[in-house]
Parts: sequence; C-alpha cells; structure tokens
Amino acid sequence: MPIIQVEMLKGRTVEQKRAMAKKVTEALVETVGCKTEAVKIIIREMEFEDYAQGGVLHCDINK
Repeated sequence: MPIIQVEMLKGRTVEQKRAMAKKVTEALVETVGCKTEAVKIIIREMEFEDYAQGGVLHCDINK
C-alpha cells in the first residue's frame, strides 16, 4: 500500500488536486504494480509564511 505525501503552498483548486491525485495514482499503478485502490495520497497545504527558500519566506518574495 503506497502512501504518498504531497506538500505544497496553498492556492490550488480542488480540480487541480483531483487531477494531481489521479496522475500520481496512475504513475504508481504503472511503476510499482499496485492496485489503484491501494494508493493513498495525503495533501498538505502550507501558508506562504510557513515556507522559506534561500532564507527568505515565500510571503516576502516579490514585495
């Protein structure tokens, strides 16, 4: 039973998350040979102030 955790910044629509879940599931079924219903995906969304890159909070980029 593969369990995939996806962490991303907030802002994606439900349709985008649905499409991502479908594609990730299809990739796992194809590559590891599991059943579709065995794939579990956890989506964790972060606020822009909870993510930094290069020492800069994402909420401070392009200010």
